[in-house]
Amino acid sequence: MKTQILSMAVVGIMAGIMSISCGEASKKNVKSAEKNIKEASEDLNRAGKDAKKEVENAIKADWEVFKNASETALGNTEKEIKILREKISHTGRKEQEKLTADLDSLEQKRKELMEKLEQRDLEFKQDVIGFNESAKANEQEFEREFKHDMDELAAALKGFFKNDIEE
Repeated sequence: MKTQILSMAVVGIMAGIMSISCGEASKKNVKSAEKNIKEASEDLNRAGKDAKKEVENAIKADWEVFKNASETALGNTEKEIKILREKISHTGRKEQEKLTADLDSLEQKRKELMEKLEQRDLEFKQDVIGFNESAKANEQEFEREFKHDMDELAAALKGFFKNDIEE
Protein backbone atom coordinates (compact mmCIF):
# COMPACT_ATOMS: atom_id res chain seq x y z
CA MET A 1 0.00 0.00 0.00
CA LYS A 2 2.82 2.33 0.87
CA THR A 3 4.33 1.45 -2.45
CA GLN A 4 1.14 2.28 -4.25
CA ILE A 5 0.78 5.60 -2.45
CA LEU A 6 4.43 6.36 -3.06
CA SER A 7 4.21 5.44 -6.75
CA MET A 8 0.99 7.49 -7.09
CA ALA A 9 2.70 10.43 -5.48
CA VAL A 10 5.71 10.08 -7.82
CA VAL A 11 3.43 9.84 -10.85
CA GLY A 12 1.48 12.89 -9.63
CA ILE A 13 4.64 14.89 -9.05
CA MET A 14 5.99 13.92 -12.47
CA ALA A 15 2.69 14.86 -14.14
CA GLY A 16 2.77 18.22 -12.35
CA ILE A 17 6.36 18.87 -13.41
CA MET A 18 5.55 17.97 -17.00
CA SER A 19 2.49 20.21 -17.12
CA ILE A 20 4.39 23.11 -15.58
CA SER A 21 7.30 22.70 -17.98
CA CYS A 22 4.94 22.47 -20.97
CA GLY A 23 3.16 25.62 -19.80
CA GLU A 24 6.47 27.47 -19.51
CA ALA A 25 7.54 26.24 -22.95
CA SER A 26 4.32 27.48 -24.52
CA LYS A 27 4.72 30.83 -22.70
CA LYS A 28 8.22 31.07 -24.12
CA ASN A 29 6.89 30.21 -27.59
CA VAL A 30 4.18 32.86 -27.32
CA LYS A 31 6.71 35.48 -26.21
CA SER A 32 9.05 34.46 -29.02
CA ALA A 33 6.22 34.65 -31.56
CA GLU A 34 5.18 38.10 -30.29
CA LYS A 35 8.78 39.28 -30.59
CA ASN A 36 9.02 37.90 -34.14
CA ILE A 37 5.77 39.60 -35.12
CA LYS A 38 6.96 42.91 -33.69
CA GLU A 39 10.28 42.65 -35.56
CA ALA A 40 8.52 41.71 -38.79
CA SER A 41 6.16 44.66 -38.39
CA GLU A 42 9.09 47.03 -37.84
CA ASP A 43 10.88 45.59 -40.89
CA LEU A 44 7.74 46.04 -42.96
CA ASN A 45 7.36 49.66 -41.82
CA ARG A 46 11.02 50.36 -42.62
CA ALA A 47 10.66 48.74 -46.04
CA GLY A 48 7.55 50.82 -46.72
CA LYS A 49 9.34 54.03 -45.75
CA ASP A 50 12.35 53.07 -47.86
CA ALA A 51 10.15 52.30 -50.86
CA LYS A 52 8.32 55.61 -50.46
CA LYS A 53 11.64 57.45 -50.27
CA GLU A 54 12.86 55.66 -53.40
CA VAL A 55 9.69 56.64 -55.28
CA GLU A 56 10.07 60.23 -54.07
CA ASN A 57 13.72 60.37 -55.14
CA ALA A 58 12.92 58.88 -58.55
CA ILE A 59 10.08 61.34 -59.14
CA LYS A 60 12.24 64.28 -58.07
CA ALA A 61 15.12 63.16 -60.28
CA ASP A 62 12.78 62.72 -63.26
CA TRP A 63 11.30 66.14 -62.53
CA GLU A 64 14.71 67.83 -62.60
CA VAL A 65 15.48 66.29 -65.99
CA PHE A 66 12.07 67.31 -67.35
CA LYS A 67 12.30 70.82 -65.88
CA ASN A 68 15.74 71.44 -67.35
CA ALA A 69 14.68 70.20 -70.78
CA SER A 70 11.52 72.31 -70.65
CA GLU A 71 13.40 75.43 -69.57
CA THR A 72 15.81 74.94 -72.47
CA ALA A 73 12.93 74.51 -74.91
CA LEU A 74 11.19 77.59 -73.55
CA GLY A 75 14.44 79.54 -73.85
CA ASN A 76 14.68 78.44 -77.48
CA THR A 77 11.12 79.57 -78.18
CA GLU A 78 11.97 82.94 -76.67
CA LYS A 79 14.86 83.24 -79.14
CA GLU A 80 12.57 82.24 -82.00
CA ILE A 81 10.08 84.91 -80.95
CA LYS A 82 12.84 87.54 -81.02
CA ILE A 83 13.90 86.39 -84.49
CA LEU A 84 10.29 86.52 -85.69
CA ARG A 85 9.88 90.02 -84.25
CA GLU A 86 12.91 91.08 -86.27
CA LYS A 87 11.42 89.55 -89.42
CA ILE A 88 8.09 91.24 -88.72
CA SER A 89 9.80 94.62 -88.58
CA HIS A 90 10.71 94.19 -92.27
CA THR A 91 7.09 93.68 -93.40
CA GLY A 92 4.49 96.23 -94.38
CA ARG A 93 2.67 98.28 -91.72
CA LYS A 94 -0.66 96.46 -92.04
CA GLU A 95 1.00 93.05 -91.93
CA GLN A 96 3.17 94.17 -89.01
CA GLU A 97 0.13 94.89 -86.85
CA LYS A 98 -1.50 91.54 -87.56
CA LEU A 99 1.72 89.55 -87.24
CA THR A 100 2.67 91.36 -84.03
CA ALA A 101 -0.74 90.56 -82.52
CA ASP A 102 -0.38 86.90 -83.51
CA LEU A 103 3.15 86.75 -82.14
CA ASP A 104 2.05 88.46 -78.92
CA SER A 105 -0.50 85.69 -78.49
CA LEU A 106 2.18 83.02 -78.93
CA GLU A 107 4.49 84.85 -76.55
CA GLN A 108 1.69 84.91 -73.97
CA LYS A 109 1.32 81.14 -74.32
CA ARG A 110 5.07 80.79 -73.74
CA LYS A 111 4.83 82.91 -70.61
CA GLU A 112 1.92 80.83 -69.33
CA LEU A 113 3.90 77.64 -69.87
CA MET A 114 6.88 79.14 -68.07
CA GLU A 115 4.64 80.12 -65.13
CA LYS A 116 3.11 76.65 -65.07
CA LEU A 117 6.59 75.11 -64.99
CA GLU A 118 7.75 77.48 -62.24
CA GLN A 119 4.63 76.75 -60.18
CA ARG A 120 5.16 73.01 -60.44
CA ASP A 121 8.84 73.43 -59.51
CA LEU A 122 7.81 75.47 -56.48
CA GLU A 123 5.47 72.67 -55.43
CA PHE A 124 8.39 70.24 -55.61
CA LYS A 125 10.67 72.52 -53.63
CA GLN A 126 8.07 73.08 -50.93
CA ASP A 127 7.16 69.36 -50.81
CA VAL A 128 3.53 70.17 -51.56
CA ILE A 129 3.28 67.16 -53.83
CA GLY A 130 2.31 63.98 -52.01
CA PHE A 131 4.57 61.12 -52.97
CA ASN A 132 2.23 58.17 -52.86
CA GLU A 133 1.17 55.43 -55.24
CA SER A 134 -0.44 57.80 -57.74
CA ALA A 135 2.26 60.50 -57.61
CA LYS A 136 4.27 59.00 -60.47
CA ALA A 137 1.18 58.70 -62.67
CA ASN A 138 0.14 62.28 -61.83
CA GLU A 139 3.60 63.55 -62.68
CA GLN A 140 3.65 61.69 -65.98
CA GLU A 141 0.25 63.17 -66.84
CA PHE A 142 1.48 66.70 -66.07
CA GLU A 143 4.61 66.16 -68.16
CA ARG A 144 2.59 64.71 -71.07
CA GLU A 145 0.20 67.69 -71.09
CA PHE A 146 3.03 70.20 -70.74
CA LYS A 147 5.01 68.59 -73.57
CA HIS A 148 1.90 68.63 -75.76
CA ASP A 149 1.46 72.35 -75.11
CA MET A 150 5.15 72.96 -75.83
CA ASP A 151 4.92 71.03 -79.10
CA GLU A 152 1.90 73.11 -80.16
CA LEU A 153 3.78 76.32 -79.39
CA ALA A 154 6.86 75.16 -81.30
CA ALA A 155 4.76 74.16 -84.30
CA ALA A 156 2.98 77.51 -84.26
CA LEU A 157 6.29 79.36 -84.18
CA LYS A 158 7.78 77.27 -86.99
CA GLY A 159 4.77 77.81 -89.19
CA PHE A 160 4.28 81.43 -88.19
CA PHE A 161 5.00 83.04 -91.56
CA LYS A 162 3.67 80.04 -93.52
CA ASN A 163 0.27 80.38 -91.84
CA ASP A 164 0.20 84.13 -92.49
CA ILE A 165 1.05 83.74 -96.17
CA GLU A 166 -1.70 81.12 -96.64
CA GLU A 167 -4.38 83.37 -95.08
